[in-house]
Amino acid sequence: MPWEGAGFVLEVDGITKRYGDVLACDRVSFTVAPGEVFGFVGANGAGKTTALRIALGVLSADAGAVRWAGAPVDHAARRRFGYLPEERGLYPRMRVLEHLVYLAELHGFDVTRADGDAERWLSRLGLREHRDTEVQRLSLGNQQRVQLAAALVHDPGLLLLDEPFSGLDPVAVDLLSAVLRERAGAGVPVVFSSHQLDLVERLCDRVGIIQSGRLVACGTVAELRSGMGSTLLVEAPAAASGWADGLPGVTVLGVHNGQTRLRLAAGVDDQPVLAAALATGPVRGFTHQRPSLAELYREVVGDGA
Repeated sequence: MPWEGAGFVLEVDGITKRYGDVLACDRVSFTVAPGEVFGFVGANGAGKTTALRIALGVLSADAGAVRWAGAPVDHAARRRFGYLPEERGLYPRMRVLEHLVYLAELHGFDVTRADGDAERWLSRLGLREHRDTEVQRLSLGNQQRVQLAAALVHDPGLLLLDEPFSGLDPVAVDLLSAVLRERAGAGVPVVFSSHQLDLVERLCDRVGIIQSGRLVACGTVAELRSGMGSTLLVEAPAAASGWADGLPGVTVLGVHNGQTRLRLAAGVDDQPVLAAALATGPVRGFTHQRPSLAELYREVVGDGA
């Protein structure tokens, strides 16, 4: 049974954080609606972890505000949050079950409910056989599963996960993906950071790209694509090198085995490209491709990628 707070909106409003000369967050703003999965991507040191910690309320911002259910985040609100830090945050000598029960009790559960919910998440995350094992004796992947269970055991109304897929094998990745979509389906806002852009693209309703502390792009993948133009794959075996050079609004991304990959700027007609390709000889392929999130990311951050 979820916390009463499930279904509220997380608002991050212009948060700024400076460490000496380093501006870790520079007026970062985004919202996450109930049932929405929001992906946070950026290079190491871009500001993802700082933004998540400020949203959680364990780190104070120099400016800006974070609101949950329209009010500033306080201790009562934090008890309703589920947080997974990028670094390990577990007691290594505690046994897995007692660890989860202890954490659920810290969030206000009585021992009966804490034990029941801990057992439920151990089964859900494939950890039941390790319930009496010390955390330090688990593989890194299973330690990560325990840490995920720790973020979920108190049925949080908001999930903030910093690199949750790190160290997980493909089966565990699929399992966690299903859990996140399940929590979102129950009305829980989910925010997670990741370097695995294919997972972000597959799971997230919206994506925020952060660079040097600034949120440089935010929206659905479709919205980000709309301002990027399109990618065109042309198969013209007889074409000489440079056949597409100089075409207005066209950038050559690469050539391989007679296939030329082109980027068309937004609004550029593909027919002049087709005419130029036909002028070189037969055209056996002329296909538009949707840019991946990885390509969108490189386009947005440029050399910072």
